[in-house]
Amino acid sequence: MMRIEIPGFGLVELEHLVSDFTGTLSVDGRLVEGVEERLLRLSENLKIHILTADTFGTAEKELSGVPCHFHRLQEPDLDRQKEEYVRDLGPEGVIALGNGLNDRRMLRVARVGVAVMLPEGVAVETLQAADILVRTPLEALDLLLEPRRLKATLRF
Repeated sequence: MMRIEIPGFGLVELEHLVSDFTGTLSVDGRLVEGVEERLLRLSENLKIHILTADTFGTAEKELSGVPCHFHRLQEPDLDRQKEEYVRDLGPEGVIALGNGLNDRRMLRVARVGVAVMLPEGVAVETLQAADILVRTPLEALDLLLEPRRLKATLRF
């Protein structure tokens, strides 16, 4: 568990990291270099969950070295499935990462929602649902590895 007091934003007690895969942790189905190492470090304090439609069919293999709960979702209603998954975990204990339109609902309900902007881009509604926008999954994961960054971004 991670506990961060953020002035104006409140106490953040995170137990789960929930992330999309395609376009969030990966580009064209390949895990971004450095993501695996960061996820391994974070798995010491957080339960990691990967929710994906797995557009390229590579997610499970790419994440084979990461201790995570892997869930390949089936269409339709990916957005509702992701939101419901976060709700079932208890959204107050979740930080969620995503980029696609089907990620907007889980970013909105999670305690902290982070939009990740890789070459695939970020859907506008997803950006509006997020608390933070970062350029890479490395930056997103580093917010947790160095929580003062998260605090500096979300305080008001």
